[in-house]
Amino acid sequence: MSLSSSPDSDLTSRRRRTAEQSQASSCVLHPHASYNQGEIHDQPQDTPQPDVAHAFTPSPPHSLCASLKCVSAQACSSKHVCKDSCEAIQRKRTIRAENEVEANKLVNNYRFGFRKWKSHVTARPFEARSDVVKELYSELNVIKPHAGPGQFITCGNVAYVLLFGWWVSLVYFVVGLLMFVTIIGVPYGKLCWKLCCYFLWPFGNTIHEIGNTLRRCCEEAPDCECSMETSEDSSPVLVHSVTEGPGPGMPEPPLRTPYWHRLSTYVWLLLGYPPLAVIHCLVCFVSWILVFTIPVSKMSAQTLTVILLLPPEDILLSTSTHRKHQGYETRALLCCYHAANCYYYKYTVDGINVFAVNLLPLVIFALVIGYVDKGNQFASSDVKFATAISSIIPLSYYIGMGIASISAQSNFAVGAVVNATFGSITELTFYITALLRGHRAANPCLQEVVKAALTGTLLGCILFIPGVSMIIGGLKHREQRFNSRSAGVSSALLFISVGGVFAPTLFSKAYGNLVCSACTNATGGNSTSNASGPFVCHNCHYDLKNGTLFHNNIEPLIYTVSVFLPAAYIIGLIFTLKTHSHIYDIHVGGGQETGHHGTVVHWSRWRSLLILIVATVLMSACADLATEHIQPILNQPNISQYFIGVTVLAMVPEIPEIVNGIQFALQNNISLSLEVGSCIAVQVCMLQIPILVLFNAFCDVGFVLLFSDQHMWASIFSVILVNYIFMDGKSDYFQGTALVVVYLILLASYYFAPSPAGC
Repeated sequence: MSLSSSPDSDLTSRRRRTAEQSQASSCVLHPHASYNQGEIHDQPQDTPQPDVAHAFTPSPPHSLCASLKCVSAQACSSKHVCKDSCEAIQRKRTIRAENEVEANKLVNNYRFGFRKWKSHVTARPFEARSDVVKELYSELNVIKPHAGPGQFITCGNVAYVLLFGWWVSLVYFVVGLLMFVTIIGVPYGKLCWKLCCYFLWPFGNTIHEIGNTLRRCCEEAPDCECSMETSEDSSPVLVHSVTEGPGPGMPEPPLRTPYWHRLSTYVWLLLGYPPLAVIHCLVCFVSWILVFTIPVSKMSAQTLTVILLLPPEDILLSTSTHRKHQGYETRALLCCYHAANCYYYKYTVDGINVFAVNLLPLVIFALVIGYVDKGNQFASSDVKFATAISSIIPLSYYIGMGIASISAQSNFAVGAVVNATFGSITELTFYITALLRGHRAANPCLQEVVKAALTGTLLGCILFIPGVSMIIGGLKHREQRFNSRSAGVSSALLFISVGGVFAPTLFSKAYGNLVCSACTNATGGNSTSNASGPFVCHNCHYDLKNGTLFHNNIEPLIYTVSVFLPAAYIIGLIFTLKTHSHIYDIHVGGGQETGHHGTVVHWSRWRSLLILIVATVLMSACADLATEHIQPILNQPNISQYFIGVTVLAMVPEIPEIVNGIQFALQNNISLSLEVGSCIAVQVCMLQIPILVLFNAFCDVGFVLLFSDQHMWASIFSVILVNYIFMDGKSDYFQGTALVVVYLILLASYYFAPSPAGC
């Protein structure tokens, strides 16, 4: 009896366990998640579904779950419970950070209302970097194994010959002739001719030092760690020269005159070194500005500061095809294999991107020509405007880096204050400066330009930044997912923002009196003539200031909206940072250790604050110059002033944000790409515009929160379109293309639109 019942009981228990497992496994971890250190990646849609057997494998404490899918929905006792639990787990995100400071910065990156920033604020351990990055920072004194000279024929190396090599070699040849003429400088003349051949094609060739320093080490201290072996050229420090050295039993070389006791040294420093210093400084500057040719800059700097200041007999050149191994030790000074590297866009100097470093002199140039050349004798107003508006790009980078550094080293409260205070300082500085200058010059056109710039920022952040990010991210990752719940919070606030900003405009359209001027009839008569026929009016507007409607109704409405919008922004911060932070539910996971040296922050709090203040002051000066010289740009007959406002003035300060959004999308982190634009748009409506209204209340500059119909309907349509596209929580390049095409259509409408009345 027991034997017959045993299989039935086993079968029943197996069925029970299967049902329990299927119910418990309604949410399955996706094992194909891909994460980069310090970032979060959304799982692409086309990843194959895992087996149920793998779903019960225990994960390590620091394992990351990129995506979960609901399976076996029919086995769930309650489908809505299954769905809610899956969505709750999907919202959980884990950030891997290298240290506590980076973890705090990444967490702040995901908080609503905070400016999104990409760059690291701490120095990353060099040994933990990838080989590609290590190559960028390596000194050009490492001899590497290579197959032959044919592998050095690349586009970058050929471009070096055309841009630098031929004329640098020519200068070396001429300086060598000059040294031969002096008779005393013949050794330097021979060196120049050798370097003439070297700099024509330096790739794979090596410059060594064979001075007495290493030689005396082994002669005076036989027990020192100097190696006299003749192994292959593989050491970056000790390699062998190509000249024959004295073998055992041979007489020692004669003693040499000290370097600074030679007459030829001073002849070289007076006649030969200065022209070579000039050409190497020029090559160093040009190649550094081009960024991707930074190896050429390093090569010129090493030559100028080290090689040309050594005794000529201590400098040895060896080619890639002819190397002998001798008894004397040598030290590699210069060995370059490639003149260009496309990854140098990642190069940083003290945590600052190389492009921001290169653009910083543009700020100084803009200030000098703007405030020194008052009469436009050396530069026109167009040049001054272009340099001043371009200077905003690096200053925006430094302001953003300062915000990220302070937020990373502070709590959420301080981070929120810093972001709210300095996050919009770039745009506010320009707007306030333009309004002040327009008020002093009695030029109402600048007020319309400011309104066009505000609208252009809204359109660019709502349509262009998400659209470009979706296109570039979709081309690489096919389909990307984002948290629709958190995107819904941003979308709701966008609706509130746009509705509040354009509420006074809608009110004025509903209750204002339409007044038309410059009217002519069909026969060409003016409005005072008695000729019959239809009239054509060229200037129609709502008369608000001359009546009581504006002062009694619209102006109080503007102040009321300006109070409600910041209040809504603060409530949104409390909602996402405090009461409903589970929408983001960010967990900081373990990352790579930084070593025993500890965390090294590029910018401390005080340094970041100082940089913020200095950048803000420089931003004010550049904005003042831009508004001073903008009038010739506005007077262009074929370009609408609206178009200039919604393009140049609106999007130039947002270029760093556009780059950040693209980088997030390439890392399959489309959520942050969308938050970049939403955050800026919300801050424009809920912070920048109320601040401008408040500024106008204390200092009447004529700023009235009434927009044209084109601004209003373009903004409302953009918000509706974005909310429709963000509904499904998925993005691809087609949706991004739709956003960008709509943005370009709106720009075309601004391009062909007439300028504001009276401008």
